[in-house]
Amino acid sequence: MKKTLVSALTAALVVGAASTTFAAANPFSDVPSDHWAYDAVTQLAKDGVIEGYGDTTFQGNKNITRYEMAQMVAKAMAKSNVPQNDKALIDKLAAEFSDELNNLGVRVSALEKNADKVKWNGLAEYTLDRHNVEHQADAEGDHKNDLTFRLEPSAEVNNNWHVKARLDASTDLAKDAGSDGKVTLKRAWAQGDYTNFSVKLGKFAPIDNDLIADTTFSGAEVSFGKVAKFTLGGGRISDDDTEVLGENGLSNAGDYMYVGGDATIGKLYGGARWHYVKAKNGEKFDYKDNNGTTDQANIWALRGGYNFDKNVGFNGFYSENADADSLNKAGSAELTYKGAQRENAGTWGAWVAYRHLGQNAMVNSTFDAVHLNEKSWELGANYAPFKNVVAQVRYADGKNFKTSPNKDVHDFWGRVDFFF
Repeated sequence: MKKTLVSALTAALVVGAASTTFAAANPFSDVPSDHWAYDAVTQLAKDGVIEGYGDTTFQGNKNITRYEMAQMVAKAMAKSNVPQNDKALIDKLAAEFSDELNNLGVRVSALEKNADKVKWNGLAEYTLDRHNVEHQADAEGDHKNDLTFRLEPSAEVNNNWHVKARLDASTDLAKDAGSDGKVTLKRAWAQGDYTNFSVKLGKFAPIDNDLIADTTFSGAEVSFGKVAKFTLGGGRISDDDTEVLGENGLSNAGDYMYVGGDATIGKLYGGARWHYVKAKNGEKFDYKDNNGTTDQANIWALRGGYNFDKNVGFNGFYSENADADSLNKAGSAELTYKGAQRENAGTWGAWVAYRHLGQNAMVNSTFDAVHLNEKSWELGANYAPFKNVVAQVRYADGKNFKTSPNKDVHDFWGRVDFFF
C-alpha cells in the first residue's frame, strides 16, 4: 500500500507538470462521450477529490484521451482521507485505465479485485452423449443432446467474507424441451476465508465433488491447515442429490457428514475421506444381500496423484461402502498429458484412464463417458481453440458388470464450454 501511494504521488507530480506533453503526444479523444468514466470523474470532482483540468471544469463537452483520464485518476489515488464511496469509484477507474496508469508508473494490479463488489461469471455448455449398450440401442436416457446455461455470482461482504451462488437452466436440444424455462438455484452460501482457515455456510458442494460426490447439501463446512489440510462438513442431503447411492437413492432428506485430510509433499499429493449418509423417516437403502436392509452409508475413500513434470501426471482414487454388499467398490487410474487452459488459446491436453464405478460406493458420480456399474477404458482430449472456449471429447469401451452376463458398453461423449 505504501509503495502504491508513493508511486501515485510521484505520478501526480509528473503528470501535473507534463499534461500538455501527454496531450500533444496523444491527440486522439479515445474515451467516448457516453463512457461511464465521465460520470465517475464528475462525481469525484464534485466531492473535491480531483480538479479536472485545473479550473474545476472538464472544458465543456470536449472528449479526453485515456492518458488524460489516467492523469486525473493518478491524482485521485494520491489523495488521502477519501470517503469510502469515492474510494470505490477510484478503484473502478484504476482498473479500467490500468495500462495507462502502469505506463505512468502507478501500479494498480491489486486494485481490480476491489473495483466491483459483485462479480458475475458463468458458462454456456453444450453436451452430446451417445451411450450404447449391447442389444439395447436407443434406450431411453442413453443418448443426450443438452444445453446448459449457468450463472455464478459472487458478492463481496468484506475482505474475508463473500456470498456466492450458482443458477442453472438447461434444455434438451433433441426434443427442444427443458425445465420450462425455469432457472434453478443450485447453490447459495456464505464463505469466510482467513489465513489457513475457511468456513462455508449454506447450500454448496462437499469435498470429492470432482469424483464420488458431485452433489450439493445444506449445512456447514470448516477447513484448516496449510501443508496438511483438514476438512469437516455436515448437514442435510436430499433425494435430488443422492440418486446413485443405493438403487433408488433417498426419497427424503437425510443426514450427511464428511471428514477429509489432504497433504502435498513435493510432486506427490494425496488424501483420505469418509462420507456418511443416514436415511430418515424409516427409509432403508436396498443394497444389502439376502433381503437385509440398512439406513446408513459409510463410504471410505483414498485419492492421490503424482506430477512427473509440468506436462505429465498420474492420479487415481479408490472408494468402498462398508454397509453395502454389492456394487460397493469404485476406483479410477488416470494418466494425463498437459491440459487445455481456458485463458490460453491453443493449449490442449490428453488422457487415458481405467474406471470401475460401483454405484453404491459413490454419493453421486461426476464421470461422463463411463457410467455407473461399468468398468471401462477411457481415452480423452481437450483443446482451447479460442480464449475462454474449451472443447473436449471422450470415448469409453468396456463392460456393464451389473448385468449377467456382462454387456458390452461404448460411449462417445463431447462437450464445448463457453466461459464468461
